Amino acid sequence: MITPVTARLGPRRWTAMIVLGFVGQLAWTVENMYLNVFLYDTITDDPTAIATMVAASAFTATVATLLVGALSDRTGRRRAFIAAGYVLWGLATAAFGLVTVDTVGSLAPAANAVLIAMIAVIVLDCVMSFLGSGANDAAFQAWVTDVTWPAVRGRVESVLAIMPLVSMLAVFGALDPLTRAGRWREFFLLIGAVIAVVGVVAWFLVRDRPALPRARGGALDAIFHGLRPSAMRANPGLYLLLAAWAIWGVSTQIFLPYLIIYVQRYLQIEAYAVVLGVVLTGASAVTVGCGRLIDRVGKRRFLLPALGIYAIGLLAMWPARGLVPVIAAGLVMMSGFMLVAATIGALVRDHTPPEHAGHVQGLRMVFAILIPMLIGPYVGALVIRGADAYYEDLGVLKQVPTPAIFLAAAAVLLLIAVPVLALRKREAA
Repeated sequence: MITPVTARLGPRRWTAMIVLGFVGQLAWTVENMYLNVFLYDTITDDPTAIATMVAASAFTATVATLLVGALSDRTGRRRAFIAAGYVLWGLATAAFGLVTVDTVGSLAPAANAVLIAMIAVIVLDCVMSFLGSGANDAAFQAWVTDVTWPAVRGRVESVLAIMPLVSMLAVFGALDPLTRAGRWREFFLLIGAVIAVVGVVAWFLVRDRPALPRARGGALDAIFHGLRPSAMRANPGLYLLLAAWAIWGVSTQIFLPYLIIYVQRYLQIEAYAVVLGVVLTGASAVTVGCGRLIDRVGKRRFLLPALGIYAIGLLAMWPARGLVPVIAAGLVMMSGFMLVAATIGALVRDHTPPEHAGHVQGLRMVFAILIPMLIGPYVGALVIRGADAYYEDLGVLKQVPTPAIFLAAAAVLLLIAVPVLALRKREAA
């Protein structure tokens, strides 16, 4: 058992966590945000298409995490799944640059090119999600649990939690001009190459924890263990946290898939990369700065204040108009967003049985990814359709997200009080 007395994380582990965490989130930034813009700008403006793609990829990612997580628990080897998975993940990401309506039309002139291109993007997104979730969400996240302990997890999670923001900042700063110019092929090729190279580096950087406790039983038992009532009764704190994560996740997915479109098209802020850059930089600094505070105050006690900050940010986004107000509201919202992610993530690691670290990543995908992405984007799409707002692009009217998506997210967030208060009551007894 690794303890703060007998071991330190050390530079190799920190480097592996930062590099793999950053590049993994770089890929998820493309998948969760830019792929939506790619579909919206080049194929169809139907918000249901975005919601369908998000839901299909979430289901695929969950299956991949359950399978790979269980396999890595049984073999005790995370490194191989991480390295090979990142390489294949990079290749799948690069392949998006080959999918266009014109290409489909030239290959099948008699077919509905838009429909086929849309289906091709969704299918390729599922392939990418399977590979990425197996490598990152299952193997890498389980490895982080293997090599950390409760006293340092607030700091570790505060660093990992900002990686989505840092990756967004990197993409917006370095590669957004490519998307604005319509050079999607180069965009996907560059991102894919970076992911694949890091997969090779991971083979030399990651070291599996020796004498790792291994799951017992057959393969099916390893995959479905955590979905059984007996496992829930044995680990009630874990499942209350996962339920809280699911509610928070639904809240985030109501607005997040449409965020760039909202800032660019509804608010008509052309310098949206500046808005996001300032917000993401500030929120990252706040989250890392609070890492030690989370450990010192206690993760369970810190969770409610973090949720409060996030809720205030959501409400502030509703009336915010113009560059400075949107930056201010966005900074509060994304700081709360990341503080909640860091705190819940650390708490789930603390409640994870050591022999099922990989499997719990699958459960995390069910509660934190699958359920939110099956519900949140469709709620967002209903809100967008209900608002019935449009903007004109080259003579064509396109639906556009409205501030109502943030109010809907805040309303859903209220439900999180049930599992959070139940956890506090249980652990205070």
